[in-house]
Order: sequence, then structure tokens, then C-alpha cells
Amino acid sequence: MRGNKRSRNIIIVLFLLPALIFLVVFMFYPFIMNFINSFYKSDGFLESTFIGLDNYRRLLKDDTIKIAVKNTYEIMLYVCVFEVGIAIILACMVDSITKGQKFFRTVYFFPIVISATAIGMMFKLVYSYDVGLLNSIMEALGQERRNWITVKSAVKMVSIPIVWQYIGFYFIIILTAIKQIPKELYESAHLDGINGFTKTIYITLPLIRNVIITCLILAINGVLKVFDMVLVITEGGPLNKSQILGLYMYKKAFADNTFGYAATISVLIVVLGLLTIFIVNKIFKKDTITY
Repeated sequence: MRGNKRSRNIIIVLFLLPALIFLVVFMFYPFIMNFINSFYKSDGFLESTFIGLDNYRRLLKDDTIKIAVKNTYEIMLYVCVFEVGIAIILACMVDSITKGQKFFRTVYFFPIVISATAIGMMFKLVYSYDVGLLNSIMEALGQERRNWITVKSAVKMVSIPIVWQYIGFYFIIILTAIKQIPKELYESAHLDGINGFTKTIYITLPLIRNVIITCLILAINGVLKVFDMVLVITEGGPLNKSQILGLYMYKKAFADNTFGYAATISVLIVVLGLLTIFIVNKIFKKDTITY
């Protein structure tokens, strides 16, 4: 009996080993090398000089990185509130209908299969001053054309496609979680006179709380990795007002050839990501609800 259990554990470990090796080779090792590179002045090719903490001192004095951090957290707020929030509302609404659920699942999930670059191009055209959809609508309504991407509005305008693309992803996750709730709970609630909005607030949302937290963590991680959509729509402008961490790191590495400093920014991204997720877990930490 004990021999069978040991053999089964060995087989499980052997199956887990390839994934572990993959993670070590393609994630942990590159991150360690990246951390080491953050102490070097490097162009990524021939020049590589050890400079100690100079990149980190530069990071503290860099005004653009402060704007990028602020914008990244602003987009993170929009994503948590609107992306996950709208996904919850849509999932609750679709779950309450008896026909057409497959149709709505397909329609809402569709933006996920489109590349971020393509969506960025689409919204760049939508915001365009000369041929943009928004200005065409303004003209049709008898209003003057306007610049939609300004110093004040740039972050909000790039946030719209970022939020829009992944609503369907979280919608599917949350809808699946709602489907796992036993119907008997809803039937008992119905007998007690609890229906509609009250049912959602007091039964559905508490029972899928862990799934919502997971969605928030995924959304936060997703924002820290965004750069292509912002690159296509605004390139971080105007005046760096839509600059975000992922895009700034990309520019420092591949436009300015300052790989050492880009490595320092990537370390900052990882630290901020871990810190933010830790805070989210602390805020929403409660006893797990089972049913």
C-alpha cells in the first residue's frame, strides 16, 4: 500500500517536472539575469559596465517614471472598476435569461481573439481628427470636430480599449462561477421572498467572491503588461501624459538602447505588481465561503 503511494507520488513529480523546468528556464532565470543587468550600464550588445545602484538612483529622479507609475495605477483603477465590474453585471444579467446565453457568450468573448495591436489601430482610427468615427458623429450632430486625445484626456482614452478588450474574458470566468452555485440556494431564497437585485447582492456575489478576487488580480497583472495598445494609439504622448510602465520600459530598451535602465524599470514593475496583489489579498481576505 505504502509502495503504491510512493510510486504514484514519483509519477506525479515526473509529470510536474517538465513544467517546473520550463518555468525555471524561461521565467526565473531571465528574471534573475534581468535583476543582475539592472546594476549595469548596457546597450544590450557590446557595452556592459557595472555601475552599482546608479540605475536605481536615476529611477528615483526620473520624472517620466513618476508619470508612468501614476498612469499605470490610474488604468489599473479603471480596469478593476469597469472591466471586472461590467463583467459581473453582464454575467448576472446573462445568467438570468433562459435563451440566447450562447450568443452573448460568443459576442462578449469575441474581442479577446483580436490582437491588442489591431484593437489599438481600430481605436486610433476612431479617435482620428480627420477621418475618425467620433468626429464623424459629432459632425452629423452639428457639432465641431475636436481632438479626442489631449494632455488631460490621453490616459482615459487609452484606457477605453484596454478595458473593453478583456471584459468578455472576465465575463466568462464569472458566469462559469455563477453556474456552479447550487439552484437549491436560489429556490430557498425565492421561498423567502429574495429575488432579483437582492438575490445578486446577498447570494450570488458573496458566493463568487474568491473568483472576483482572482479576476481583480489577473486584471492588475494584465495592466502591468500592457504596452502595445498604448504604443499604437498615443506612443505615450502627448508630452508623456499617457506614458505607462510597460511602454516606457520598451522604449528605454529598444528605442534608447539603455537595456540596463530598462531592466531596472522591469524590476520596479515586478515589485509594484507583487505589492499591489499583496494589498488586494489583504483587503479582501475573509473566510472562504463553501456550499
